[in-house]
Amino acid sequence: MEYIIEFFTALYDLSNAMAIYILLGLVFAGILHEIVPDSIVTKHLGKESILSVIKATVFGIPLPVCSCGVIPIASSIKKSGASKGATLSFLISTPITGVDSILATYGIFGWIFTIYRIFTSMVIAMVAGILTNYLDKEVVAEEKHQSYRSCCCSTPSSASKEKQKKFSLMGAIKYAFVTLLCGISKALLFGLLVGALITIAIPENLSDILVEYYWLSYLIAISIAVPMYVCATASLPIAAALMLNGVSPGAAFVFLSAGPATNTVTIGVVKKMLGTTSLYIYLGSIILGSVLFGLGLDFIFDSNSIDTKSLIHMSEEVAFFEILSSIVLWSFMIYFTLKSYFKKS
Repeated sequence: MEYIIEFFTALYDLSNAMAIYILLGLVFAGILHEIVPDSIVTKHLGKESILSVIKATVFGIPLPVCSCGVIPIASSIKKSGASKGATLSFLISTPITGVDSILATYGIFGWIFTIYRIFTSMVIAMVAGILTNYLDKEVVAEEKHQSYRSCCCSTPSSASKEKQKKFSLMGAIKYAFVTLLCGISKALLFGLLVGALITIAIPENLSDILVEYYWLSYLIAISIAVPMYVCATASLPIAAALMLNGVSPGAAFVFLSAGPATNTVTIGVVKKMLGTTSLYIYLGSIILGSVLFGLGLDFIFDSNSIDTKSLIHMSEEVAFFEILSSIVLWSFMIYFTLKSYFKKS
């Protein structure tokens, strides 16, 4: 009974932390869909080239969007004609860094660490995107049908979208909360449930374990960071606390890089949206890139330069809008999941 209570408590906390950003990402994706013609996305991000991957990576770097909020935006640009590689590079570069995260990184770790974090995230994102364009030729189901028919939604034809010149608020809302959310609702639901299980399984004495098993600290950090949800800014005080407790800068960087880049929710959506091969490239690039750059950081970064007085203090209070967002998101997810299930049966 105690574990059941802990699970639902973790699910409640995780939902409140993620829901508001997912909903904001949906709104942003809906607006972007209305104001940016598909032809522009196809022109700049549609080709399976290195340039399209670079453009997607650079476009994602400054956006203050976390690993859950980026999901609907990436889904939108993919549906608008972006290549798999460009979509994947955008998915990686966007959540690791953002304007807010860059400033916070500078405040805690200084300019050397900040530049290193931006540079490494770009390299990991571009490598993943380029590998995807050249190695992944798999055509997923939604690409064949150009809609999320497995759920319940239809997408306007490209002809009708090209004719639409004026911005439509209702069109943006419908695209965000029907077309997009319908297609990723099952993956979101599954990811939240698995994420809650992983949250209660993570030991409280994490820093002690990482210090004790120094040579395995990178792998331990990766195994925890990959499935766990933590945004780029919120990961900073965690990484700083690990380093202050004796964890090597490289191992802390692994958590700082891999943590914001992926979680159980994003993993499920990437598999559905881009396919299994892209998922392997996505995880492989993040894991290998984070570990390699973490090892490099242990050689070039002086941990004594950390400004311990400027550590971020995260509030534990849950705002009303976070709870409301969680209720709204769960209502949509349950509705679309049940509708899909009854439609098949």
